[in-house]
Amino acid sequence: MGNNLLKGKKGIVFGALNEMSIAWKVAERVVEEGATITLSNTPIAVRMGTTNALAEKLNCQIIPADATSVEDLENVFKQSMEILGGKVDFVLHSIGMSPNVRKKRTYDDLDYSMLNTTLDISAISFHKMLQVAKKLDAINEWGSIVALTYIAAQRTMYGYNDMADAKAMLESIARSFGYIYGREHHVRVNTISQSPTMTTAGSGVKGFDSLVDFSERMSPLGNATADDCANYCVVMFSDLTKKVTMQNLFHDGGFSSMGMSFRAMEQYLKSFDGIKDKDGNIIYG
Repeated sequence: MGNNLLKGKKGIVFGALNEMSIAWKVAERVVEEGATITLSNTPIAVRMGTTNALAEKLNCQIIPADATSVEDLENVFKQSMEILGGKVDFVLHSIGMSPNVRKKRTYDDLDYSMLNTTLDISAISFHKMLQVAKKLDAINEWGSIVALTYIAAQRTMYGYNDMADAKAMLESIARSFGYIYGREHHVRVNTISQSPTMTTAGSGVKGFDSLVDFSERMSPLGNATADDCANYCVVMFSDLTKKVTMQNLFHDGGFSSMGMSFRAMEQYLKSFDGIKDKDGNIIYG
């Protein structure tokens, strides 16, 4: 049930592919809270995914676009303002992809052409989106822009590969552009560092199932789901957070503040079974 937190607001949601997508859940929740939106994803994603079903369900329009193309982004913002009847109030950037991860190239054997693609799609597209929006004056004062990120931007996480570099750049863009956009137009720019979430993109990361399990064991509140993230985005798009900007906001059940939990340690100690003395003490050598 909605609380009309976004009643009368207009927004653009980038990245909804299918029901596993966080962007999909966000689109559903913002509409439930009273917003009207447009959806955008790459033309191939629109064809291959089920975004059309979401658009029909939410009674909104899809504007296909390559988020790495300035021209395409200009079209998204211009069309959105026409469709929605004015400037928008919020934007979600939920875009990320690594060819190196898909091709199973390890971090010490990257294809640099693929790395450029990773950075362009997963991070630089955010800068292009912000720059286009600002130049077109497409976002209302006190508007809110959110990009989704992951703790691998700050800490090395096994298997996350060059996506970690992209997320670090994404968070830096939010801070650097957030200062300018906030100073000149009172538009706030933040990133949400989400728990590992089983999406189509996330499932391509090596050892992702184990990563999800480890995070669940480490987090006092457990992993934040896609639905939880959608709720958080609603708050960030609402007027309740008008003075929050340039922040990387951890939404991970407490994982980012943990060193070791009992549940994680208990699982870890299972690997020592068979090398204990009769009293249950571990024999190291």
